[in-house]
Amino acid sequence: MSRVDKKGRPEDSFGDQAVVIALGSNLAGAFGTTRELLEAALGRIAGREINILARSRWWRSAAWPDATQPDYLNGIAIVETHLPPRALMAVLLEVEREFGRERADPNAARTLDLDLIAYDRQVVSEPGLTLPHPRAADRRFVMGPLAELSPYWTHPVSGQSAAILTQSTAIGADATPVDASPG
Repeated sequence: MSRVDKKGRPEDSFGDQAVVIALGSNLAGAFGTTRELLEAALGRIAGREINILARSRWWRSAAWPDATQPDYLNGIAIVETHLPPRALMAVLLEVEREFGRERADPNAARTLDLDLIAYDRQVVSEPGLTLPHPRAADRRFVMGPLAELSPYWTHPVSGQSAAILTQSTAIGADATPVDASPG
């Protein structure tokens, strides 16, 4: 039996009309574990004019590019919102700050990383906002969880499905799910 989202749709029915957010952490901050932090972040996101339709399992991977950092825990949420992409990105950045995210070094360990991966089929390239996320298709820890929720989602630029991209990702090839099921 396949999983369904909160609206009763099969797990792969989000297709191309999906707002996709990636979550990641390798520092627990004030929380006991990165899993607890990510669960709390999902709750915080849901309280900001954003409805979480579905979420993936958590996936663990070595830190990249510096494997000496703690492992990352990552996942994907498919959401609906009336917020336009730039306003949604502002909410995500605000939630990151609330969870202690500091942006000193782009590859530094972090309490919370929230990325807007895709907003329906929009292709945007503006200062502070690029859609789809410019590096998501290269990362197994993004494409794997997305393929879990919506294997037929297609990248708005390459046209490749999340399932195909998961198999060809170069970064985070060690990423594997750590949960039996989401939640």
